Amino acid sequence: MTISNTNVSDLEQLLHRQKADFNTSGVAGAKVRKQRIQTMIDLLVKYHKPLASAMDEDFGGRPQGFSLMNDVLGSLSSLKYARDNLEQWMQEETRTPFSPYDQMGAEALVRYQAKGSIGIIGTWNAPLYTLLAPLASVLAAGNRAILKPSEVAPRTAEVLIDAVTEMFDPLDVVAVQGDASFAKAFTGLPFDHLVFTGGTEVGKSVMKNASDNLVPVTLELGGKTPTIIGSSADLSTAAFRLAVAKGSNAGQLCVNPDIVYVPEDRVDDFITNLSASFAQLYPAVANNEDMVSVVNERHLKRIDSYLEDAQSKGARIESTPVEASPQTESRRCPLRIVIAPPADSQIMKEEIFGPAVVILPYSDVENAVADINARPRPLALYYFGTDQEEQQYVLDNTLSGGVSINEAMFHAAMLDAPFGGVGASGMGCYQGREGFLEFSHIRTVYKAPEYDPRGEWGLLPPYSEHYLAAMESQVTP
Repeated sequence: MTISNTNVSDLEQLLHRQKADFNTSGVAGAKVRKQRIQTMIDLLVKYHKPLASAMDEDFGGRPQGFSLMNDVLGSLSSLKYARDNLEQWMQEETRTPFSPYDQMGAEALVRYQAKGSIGIIGTWNAPLYTLLAPLASVLAAGNRAILKPSEVAPRTAEVLIDAVTEMFDPLDVVAVQGDASFAKAFTGLPFDHLVFTGGTEVGKSVMKNASDNLVPVTLELGGKTPTIIGSSADLSTAAFRLAVAKGSNAGQLCVNPDIVYVPEDRVDDFITNLSASFAQLYPAVANNEDMVSVVNERHLKRIDSYLEDAQSKGARIESTPVEASPQTESRRCPLRIVIAPPADSQIMKEEIFGPAVVILPYSDVENAVADINARPRPLALYYFGTDQEEQQYVLDNTLSGGVSINEAMFHAAMLDAPFGGVGASGMGCYQGREGFLEFSHIRTVYKAPEYDPRGEWGLLPPYSEHYLAAMESQVTP
């Protein structure tokens, strides 16, 4: 069936059918898992142009080449890596039974088994990637899936739903759509695992809804990603790489740099370099089709309100390119650089998620680290510099979902390493073998030896007078 606006009753029926088929079909072998992943790969190859066009429409201006790179190729990379490695991940692992049964023929092993039916809720800023990158791990682990694209990107959702309906058996993978109330109902159903990408506050609601059925969750959230410019950093290189990051999807990425800590004596030089680098990439705003638009009017007003609040409280704001102003009609914006806003300003409390960045001067790296640690745990952290001792200090004394050194956002693209948050930025992960493990039930199997010596050892009732002394003799440091 084609599902453009599924009701909750239909969704419940779909989940029931998937779970029932999972229970009766037995373990999906490597061949079946690869076939399901390959079907999604074939879908992206077949539909990449209408999907890129739909994302352009949903944003009101998003270069189709960028959508192909970020969402289509990013998803393809995850799917192909899972396809090519799942047989190795699936292998049972032999474990050592406890002594002395290990010498009496006992065996032990760990099996990695599929959980069942997994619900995946994507978000609008990467409307394909946030669905299909976790799906790669979900399918590699042998599960079924129900995908819920973001209603904020309705055209992309429509193309994806039609494509999934055409190419997949709904007992394997199905895509559904509905409004916010539908999404709430989605998270309250008895899935075998839920994946949600989005904001921290909604993540809390997802976790609360899932708890009614004791459904485990993987939450990929966000936060105010910090960047430390070390005293040894090359300012030109650091500024250029951060400019590239801030221009990527107009800053509408969960791992986008949010606050940049810069040594007090290097602030002006850094701002000059950052402004010049961004203007080099985007020399104009008006009619610049290389720029991604802010996704809708509501988010544009939200970002503008942060800037107005910071400026009213005394923060200095510079724009780059210098002569540019936001284009209200297209929602394309210059990068606004907000210097030293007061701690009580909105932009210091809320994730920016758009084309603006905060610059905070610092006197020494310890103070910068202390400020980072006073905030909720971020999804990412970036450090620029060549001082190995300082770099190690930052790594040892901060906690974030992931880290990129002398670059921004690259750690999130690691196919052979997990991507996930910690604390307020989320829990759980996908990508790589860790993603496979996330959506697998890790099941211990013990195989007893033929001979059971417990009776002659005096370990079974009725206990002898020596039983207590024998147990006490084993209590050793």
